[in-house]
This record gives sequence, C-alpha cells and structure tokens, in this order.
Amino acid sequence: MEPFLGTEALSSGALTRGALRWNYRAVLPNVYLPRDETPTLEDRTIAAWLWTGRRGVVAGRAAAAIWGVTGIEAGTPIELIGPHARPHPGVIVREERIADDEIRTWQGLRVTSPARTALDLGRRLPTGLAVEHLDVLCRVACLTRDEVEQQLQRYRGVRGIPQARVALRLMDGGARCPEETRMRLLLYTNGVPRPSTGILVEDGGRVARIGMGWEGIKLGVSYFAPLEAGVGVAAGDLVHHEIVARTGWTEVGYVGMANAGLIARRVRSEVWRRRARRV
Repeated sequence: MEPFLGTEALSSGALTRGALRWNYRAVLPNVYLPRDETPTLEDRTIAAWLWTGRRGVVAGRAAAAIWGVTGIEAGTPIELIGPHARPHPGVIVREERIADDEIRTWQGLRVTSPARTALDLGRRLPTGLAVEHLDVLCRVACLTRDEVEQQLQRYRGVRGIPQARVALRLMDGGARCPEETRMRLLLYTNGVPRPSTGILVEDGGRVARIGMGWEGIKLGVSYFAPLEAGVGVAAGDLVHHEIVARTGWTEVGYVGMANAGLIARRVRSEVWRRRARRV
C-alpha cells in the first residue's frame, strides 16, 4: 500500500479516525502507512513528496533510484527541491533553482531529469560513490555527455560544480556493476590510461564481454562472480576465458576488491610494458 495523507482519507470517508489511529502510523506529519509495513525507498520517496503538499521535485539519490539506479539503501535521506519546509529527519528539502526542462513525471510525482539528477549526484556525493551511481544512471537512462555538459554550463559557478565536473568526466555507461566502476577508478588513480569499457570479442560466432581494456594492446580487466555464484556461472566463465584466449587477448580477472591495489599495479605495469613494446 502506498503512503497517503491522513486528512484526505478522513475527508473522503475511506477511513475513520479510529481506523487511522489503530491500523496506520505516521511516517511523516499527516502521511501514513500500514502500522506493520516497513517503508521501502519508494514508499519514503512518495511520503516525502506528499509531505511537501505535492509541490516538491524528487532529486538526488531518490531520483536516481526512480531512474533505475540500484543499490541505494532504503534508509537513504530523501532529497527534494521545493519551497522551504520545516526540517524533518530523513528528508532534505532544498530551495534552489530548477528549470522546467529539468523536471519529468513518474507515477504522478515530479522528479529531476536524468541529466539534472547526474549533476546533483556529482556535486553532492563523494566522487567514488557518485561515479558508481552515475555509471548506472548513464546506462539505464541513456544519458549522453552533451546533456550533462549542458547542465554544467547552466549551473557554472554554483557550489559543488568543480567536484561535479570531476565525477561526470569519469562517468562511463559501459560499467555493468559497482566492482567494475571501482576498479576503473582505482586504475585511474594509479596513472593507468583510461580504458574502453564493455569490449566485445568474437570467436566463430561466440561472443565474450571484457569489462574494460585497451584494444590496441589487447589487454583486458574483468570482474568475475565468486565461486559461490554456482556451477552455471563458473561454466560460463570457462567459456568466456576460452573465447578471450582464442582472440589473442590477455585478461586480468578479479573477484573482489581485497587485492584490488595489487591488481591495479600489475595492470599499470603491463599496460606500459606493452605500449613501450609497440613503439
């Protein structure tokens, strides 16, 4: 059941005061959910929007989740752009500029466009976390760099824009999971040239996807699921390795980020060794 305004339920006759008091609880002033229901991120987003009198525009990570960014925790503060409101735990209302072309509608809610969402993520989150969200947003919302650049130009001089420029420059929709984003950023901080992402190699009609790499030197880096993922996944990985090897690529694989620093240094050495050999 979606959150609802208590006053509307009472005035329409859908609930009595007794039923409202005993069967529902207020998650925000005048905004209710069933008493035994644990609010999801979507529930909390709708509740916060109702709390603003349906005037707020959902922004930040709540907007990113609406656009399809996964991994955002249910307890994440809900950000909205709208008229000033009395502070309340778990909700952040920002009274700031937003243009009409930066607003979309989702199930009746107003939400920031993918480009505006990207801008706000980049200027308000730590760079690493921002890029993780931006990679997914870029992929699921088909966000282009031109759209992002328009936002940067429109809001140049606004607080956090230099930080946003760094995060948005690192955005890459070719990443398929947070582990690939984290490794790409680690390679970047270790001085490795920016790789291509989502590289497809083919062998006799069979196709394998390399997470990231450098096509000129046929060196790739890919994340693989841990052994606990099951026999089917492991069998698929064996086929993947065979295809990659037959196409002449060398692939560095990793399972977790525990030894990521060592892997990044190994990749850096191999990249520069192979590039020097080509000169």
